[in-house]
Amino acid sequence: MAPSVPRTRAAATLRMKQIALDNQDRTIRRLRAQLATERRGLAATKKELEETRVALEASHKAIAGLTKIGLSMSKKIEKMKVKQKLTKANHAECHQKFQARIHEAEDSMQAQHLLIEALVDEKDNLLQTIHGLQEANNAPDPFDGDWEEEPEEEPEEEEIEDIPLGEGEIDDE
Repeated sequence: MAPSVPRTRAAATLRMKQIALDNQDRTIRRLRAQLATERRGLAATKKELEETRVALEASHKAIAGLTKIGLSMSKKIEKMKVKQKLTKANHAECHQKFQARIHEAEDSMQAQHLLIEALVDEKDNLLQTIHGLQEANNAPDPFDGDWEEEPEEEPEEEEIEDIPLGEGEIDDE
């Protein structure tokens, strides 16, 4: 029995080493598969990261553009507010000037009205004086109210000339 034991031990050792190598080979294949999966995941992550970076840059550009537009609009709004204040001030000034002109016109009209009333009163007084003088002198009344109206002239009617018809024209008469 002695000679077969070392062979059996050697075979068993060899078999154990073969099993260990097979286990290591399976572990290596499994780790390579995991590595390939991780690489694919990493590539997908890199692609997503690049897409996110590009989208983020575009977003930053859009935000910068909108900020620039917002600042421009703010400046325009401020200018419009200043212009609106100036317009309101000009409107108030024009309104005051217009009101002053209206008051001047009203005062002028009132003065003219008083002047007209004074002239009418003076005319009445003069007419009464004239009438009194005429009665005192037994003269005829120059303003007796009998006015002669001029006859209205009737406009002459223009005659319509007969225009001779040309060939092929239709006479509607």
